[in-house]
Amino acid sequence: MRSRLTVTLAALLTVALAGCTQGGKPADSAKSGGGTVELTMLTFETPNLPASLWDSAIARVEQKVPGVKIKKLVTPNVDRTTYAKQLASSGQLPDIMIAVNPQGFAEGGQLAEFTQDDLKDFADPTSGAIKGKIYQLPTNAQPQSLLYYNKDDFAKAKITAPPKTWAEFLADCGKLKAAGITPIAVGGGGQDTFASMYTWVGTVGTDVYLSDPDFSKQITDGSKTFDDPAFVKATDKVAQLAKLGYLDKQGTSRSYADHEKAFRAGSAAMYPMGSWFATSADNDKPKFGVGVFAWPSDDGKAVVPNLTGGGLSVSAKAENVDLAKKFALEWTKDKETSDAFTKADGTFNTIKGYQPPADMGPLFKETLAIYNQAVKDQTVTPALSIEQGDNGLPADMTVPVQQIAVEVLNGKSDAKAAVTKLNKEYASLK
Repeated sequence: MRSRLTVTLAALLTVALAGCTQGGKPADSAKSGGGTVELTMLTFETPNLPASLWDSAIARVEQKVPGVKIKKLVTPNVDRTTYAKQLASSGQLPDIMIAVNPQGFAEGGQLAEFTQDDLKDFADPTSGAIKGKIYQLPTNAQPQSLLYYNKDDFAKAKITAPPKTWAEFLADCGKLKAAGITPIAVGGGGQDTFASMYTWVGTVGTDVYLSDPDFSKQITDGSKTFDDPAFVKATDKVAQLAKLGYLDKQGTSRSYADHEKAFRAGSAAMYPMGSWFATSADNDKPKFGVGVFAWPSDDGKAVVPNLTGGGLSVSAKAENVDLAKKFALEWTKDKETSDAFTKADGTFNTIKGYQPPADMGPLFKETLAIYNQAVKDQTVTPALSIEQGDNGLPADMTVPVQQIAVEVLNGKSDAKAAVTKLNKEYASLK
């Protein structure tokens, strides 16, 4: 898994999609009589990725693929996978989907497989494989659980440098609290429970996945359970942060957008988040200086949990799989589209030869440098609850894990109770 994650990075985001020639209608049938085939495309919107960005990219690529008209669908929240499952249950699985976990869909024969020829332009064409086959393009790497911090708050608390070890991190949290500053922002309100995960993703990355990158696979094959000592230790670290009063507990009632707004307004000194915040802060600078550092570990290794994937999948029963594939490839190759998403959402493109825009902001460059160093040091790990392919937890575990994370952050659950619930949730899925 570690070698799978260490993709060569000169670059950042491209959201790409592709399909294969199985299933659907043949390409020629769509254009008989000069007609146009309409393909549905499931997207999602965030403060970084507004409707206008999607619309302009879709329109641009449509011009390059004669015979295709895209009907954009938008998830009601950022949980694309759950929404796609709801659509699939009523026979409405979109023709094209972005950043939807392929697990379950692939095994059920609902997704088109990508061929080796389709994947020839990817730095790591085997990333996210399910039983040796690729159903979602491994288009970008997106570091998780980086710690973005308010430099003014650190100065007020007389913290002269970001912590590297867990002991230093706890000491700095104590200094911030003593100075009247909430140390760590957390989120997870409403339907945005994903924002609850970043402290837990960080501790599991350092205490579990760094030494045992196949942990989730071992959960799946039954050789381990969530009450494994290393996992309990990682979970207890989060519970201790809550017990010590180092978390902004009000944050667990905030939506993702409000969570970011609160940090920008000074709700806490540190904001555990993904690399997309770097471009958000570069594009709309907060009133204070923002720095970034990797999640601290017991021995000081800079660990970076990461998602490699997030590209597009194509329904095996798409209105026209061949044309969906053509649209996908053009989307992938279109530099203007790639650059627009890189600037907006701070992901690291894994398409061979792609170079990010030269005018990317300073926080983005700092974030990229941290990731590149972790690649060099082999301290890139999977990210809890969004692991990919055969090395990932079942997609149906994602929401329960997030909900349990909220309980830990709120101090309503300790490590023992949390892992007990996880084991029960997993057993119920089996």
